Amino acid sequence: MKALFIGGTGTISMAITRSLATNPDWELYLLNRGSRSAELPSNVKVINVADVNDEATVAKAIEGMTFDTVCDFICFHKEQVERDIRLFKGKTRQFMVISSASAYQKPLSSHIVNEATPLANPYWQYSREKIEIEEKLMQEYRSNGFPITIVRPSHTYDERSIPLGVHGKNGSYQVIKRMLEGKQVIVHGDGTSLWTMTHNSDFAKGFIGLMGNTHAIGESFQITSDEVLTWNQVYQSIADALGVEFKPCYVASSFLASVSDYDFTGSLIGDKANSVVFDCSKLKRAVPSYCATTRFDQGVRKTIANVLATPSLQRLDPEFDAWCDKVVEAMETAKKLIIG
Repeated sequence: MKALFIGGTGTISMAITRSLATNPDWELYLLNRGSRSAELPSNVKVINVADVNDEATVAKAIEGMTFDTVCDFICFHKEQVERDIRLFKGKTRQFMVISSASAYQKPLSSHIVNEATPLANPYWQYSREKIEIEEKLMQEYRSNGFPITIVRPSHTYDERSIPLGVHGKNGSYQVIKRMLEGKQVIVHGDGTSLWTMTHNSDFAKGFIGLMGNTHAIGESFQITSDEVLTWNQVYQSIADALGVEFKPCYVASSFLASVSDYDFTGSLIGDKANSVVFDCSKLKRAVPSYCATTRFDQGVRKTIANVLATPSLQRLDPEFDAWCDKVVEAMETAKKLIIG
């Protein structure tokens, strides 16, 4: 069987690419800029395109080719999925797209979330655009039989980035540096809301199980771990892996959103501040073998070891660090003003 990935080297997709490369049933092509080609297995075929949004160039690059499965891992706008429909109509038996679990309704009517949970997120433009993509694909499936499968990941991580709730524009390393320096780190709310972290190797198992799966056509699936954590447990696992004390500064998500130019309205109020338990029963019916096996404290320990050993992954963010200091100081001042 033949697959084409648009992207294929990101946080979610690299584990799928590596796993699929060992599967003798699949021949894998990647359509991307080739920025991480050196990390790819040798039997993966790369179609280098400087700009995957250049429809004419992509059409020429895949001319005469057909596929059993095509997946776009880097589709963020309705115009991009409309381009994909034009490019791959009649050229693939299955078109998969990565949406997002953040598209589910906010505020939630229930903390138990499955594929039947309504899609509506007034807080985050990113999520609203994912909803538009899903709606366009479902319309194309119902009207023209375009063979779509929609996949909704939640918070998925790999060996290159430590997953956190609150961080700056340069990623999570600055928060890790604060922990190593014995500073307080900002935790949204009181740290007791529920969340799920999924290692990309586990996500890959569910995703590959949906590829070429007749039960996946015209359907949407969320792929997450079954492990449920509080944010306090998330940060404590990270502190334990670093061998330091966890020193939280608890701050309301609404306050964080109002005192920064970071998109905490979207990423917190529209996503991570909500208590969520994902029900992956539908995925397990379609892929009976699916089981997430990487416990967060185990997976994040490996991620931290890799980040600390790889200078290129240690992106400093002094602006965010200074902002954190101001927030911590403000919270301490407020406490003193109240208790005297």
